[in-house]
This record gives sequence, structure tokens and C-alpha cells, in this order.
Amino acid sequence: MSAIKKSIQKLPDTPGVYFFRGRGGKILYVGKATSLKSRVRSYFSKDITETRGPLIVELLKKATSVTFEKTDSVLEALILEAHYIKKYQPPYNSIAKDDKSFNYVVITKEAFPRTLVVRGKDLTEQFPKKDIKYQFGPFPQGFALREAMKLVRKIFPFRDTCQPNQGKPCFNAQIGLCPGVCAGTITKEEYTRSMRSIKFFFEGKKKTLLRQLTRDMKRYAKRHEFERATATRKTIFALNHIQDVALIKRELKVPAPNLSAFRIEAYDIAHLSGTGTVGVFTVVEDGRPKKSDYRMFRIRTAPKGSDTDALKEVLERRLRHDEWPMPSLIVVDGGVAQKNATARILRAVGIEVPVVSVVKDEYHRPREILGEVNIKHTHEREILLANNEAHRFAITYHRKIRKSGDR
Repeated sequence: MSAIKKSIQKLPDTPGVYFFRGRGGKILYVGKATSLKSRVRSYFSKDITETRGPLIVELLKKATSVTFEKTDSVLEALILEAHYIKKYQPPYNSIAKDDKSFNYVVITKEAFPRTLVVRGKDLTEQFPKKDIKYQFGPFPQGFALREAMKLVRKIFPFRDTCQPNQGKPCFNAQIGLCPGVCAGTITKEEYTRSMRSIKFFFEGKKKTLLRQLTRDMKRYAKRHEFERATATRKTIFALNHIQDVALIKRELKVPAPNLSAFRIEAYDIAHLSGTGTVGVFTVVEDGRPKKSDYRMFRIRTAPKGSDTDALKEVLERRLRHDEWPMPSLIVVDGGVAQKNATARILRAVGIEVPVVSVVKDEYHRPREILGEVNIKHTHEREILLANNEAHRFAITYHRKIRKSGDR
């Protein structure tokens, strides 16, 4: 491990993909980063067990070296990460590889293929292998993938839901995100070439793709097809100047250990027989409640009476707020179901934050804390304080809603 620490100084402060390697150069883990140096350095904090968990500690014990591959953007790093996870099957990426809740990009086998994001659990059910032309993934970070697909679609417009030759342009065609399959303004040959470009991009073959596009541009110009040559030149420019600010913000949401106060967010749900359901989170920072950061949520979509679904809704809405500081630890009220649901949501967006849950007895007193042993022992007082604050805050908000008659 000391050799790895020394090599960190040589890592560039640029986007890319990093590889933890073991004996014989075997790839143990693949990750992506906005800054390779900062991300790899974050693995070697003193409180690594608390902030990353035992799996990462085990990885660091087995790792003998770290290598990397620079990319021109965070978008390319995200795509390469998924490509290498699929290619090398690293043992410490097993969650990203096996969990059916993660996402894949699928290009269907049709005359005018659709490009879709599909959850792993729906993949085989919705698309038999014979109906898939290309498949990319798994992508561990669902939210990041959605942002990535917005960028990809601006560079390579594609069809997703419209019908070929339906007679009029769909909404996406009107705003430049569909090449006009619906309106019949693109030939099958041209569309196939565009799908091949997406394939190269998702395989990490950007240089090959740029060479192909440059050849196409010159060929169009030679034929005096100046409109197509201009469009291809714009695509080349877009590939060389990818604007992925949203992905950078998403990447920076992953907390870096020891760089800020230890922040605990505690979540709770309150309702009366499924009516007036609300959710909240409270914050304890360095052992003290930080009431200015408490937040309240009216539950909008979760089924009545389902605390787990209500918790999922609150977490998903909370995680859309890039401007709010990310926690060092999340506490949920409930048992294994609530803890696991929270962990799944965090994994889906690529946020590495430990989760504990507080189990209550019949008198609603804390009976047990479920989670990593070291975290429970080190932060028991703050965990119980945060949980108590969340329960108090949720009940107060719920009563306010009921009193107002807004159920």
C-alpha cells in the first residue's frame, strides 16, 4: 500500500478511469473520477473503514498498484468505467456487475434502431437477445447515466419512442434530438452510420470514431454535399469539446473523507393510517443538531401506508439537490427493509455513503442499530440524537399538516 501512496503524486488532476491491481497485475477494481489524483487519494484517509466500509479496506490490502487512463471528459470516464467493468469483471465491482437494479444502454435490432436505457431487472424480460443489436453496461450510477445520455443525444441524435415514417416530426425531432426517423428525413444508411458512431463511443473508441467522422466529412465535401459535411464537422467539434458540467457536479457529490465536518442525515416518515404522509431529514454535524439544514417533504407518489416507498421518494427528491452538502452517514428509522432500500438508491446514483437504521421497540424506544460495527460504536450518540430529532421533526410536521386539514 505504501507504494500506491507514493504513486498518487504522479496521478494527473484530470478526468479518467483508475484501476486497483493485485498480484500479477490483475484488475481488482475499476472506478471513474473527475480528478484522478483526488479520487485515488481519498481511499487513504485514516477513517477509511467508516467512510468506505470493509469491502474497500479489503481491496486496499490486496492492491499492489494503481494504474489509470486519462479521458477528455467525465462523460468519457463514465462510459469507459462501464466498458471495463464488463470487459474485466473485477471482483470488487461485483455489485455493479451483478445487481439487476443497475442500468444498460441498449440499441435494438430494427430497421431504425431505438437507443434506450433499460434497468437490468427488465432487460431479459423486455428484450430477448435476438432483439438487441448492441448492449453497453452495467452502469453503476443511474442518475449520472441519464445526464450522460442527454449529452450523447445532443452529439448523436437517436430514435427512442417515435415511429419511423409516421408522417410528421416527433417532439424530439423538432428540438434536434431525433434525426427525423419519424418524418422520413434520414435514410436507413445514414441512420445506421449514426448508430455505429454511438457504438464506437460507448466502446471507448473515441479516436477511431473521430478518424471515421473526419473521413466522412472529407468525402461529403468532395461530393459537394456541403450540408452533410457541415453537420459532420459540428459533430467532430462537439466530441472534442464535450460540455459535461452536470456530470462534474454529480461526480463531486461523492463525499471526500476528512475534508469537511462529519455530517449525519437522519430520515423519518410520519402518517396516520396512510393519510397526511410526510417525510423529513434532520442533520447532526460534528455532534450537534444543525437545524438550518432540516428539510420537510410532502409525499406525492408513494402508495399510502408504505413507509419504505415514502422513504425512497424522499431520498430521490433530496438527491436532486446538488447544492445541499452530502452526508458522511445516513440514518433511517426502521429495520432491514428501510436500510436496504436506502443503500440501493445510493448505489444507483453512485454515492458511497454508509447507512445505518435504528430499530425501535413497542414503546418506540431505540432497541438496536443495524449497520457497520465500527460506525455504530464510534457514532452511537450522534446516530441516536439524529434519529430522535428526525422523529420529533416528522411528528411535528405531520401534526401541522393534519391541523391545516391538508391531507
